[in-house]
Amino acid sequence: MVVKSSKTESFLPARKVWERYGVTSMTLHRWVNDPARNFPEPHYIGRFRYWRLTDLQVWENSQRRGRLPQ
Repeated sequence: MVVKSSKTESFLPARKVWERYGVTSMTLHRWVNDPARNFPEPHYIGRFRYWRLTDLQVWENSQRRGRLPQ
C-alpha cells in the first residue's frame, strides 16, 4: 500500500518500510532513534507511521556512498 498525498507525494506505511529493508518493527524503531544513522523521521496519521518515499530514497543513496544499513 502506497498512500498519495494531495501534493502527489508517496508515503509508505511502516509495514512496507519493514519489508523494503527486511527488518523488524523494533529495528526500524532503533534506526529512527539513532541520530548517527540519520534515518528519516516518520509522519503520523492518527497512530500510524508513514515515511515519505523520497526521504527513504535519499537515505538509501546516502547509505550507498557510505556503508549499508544493518
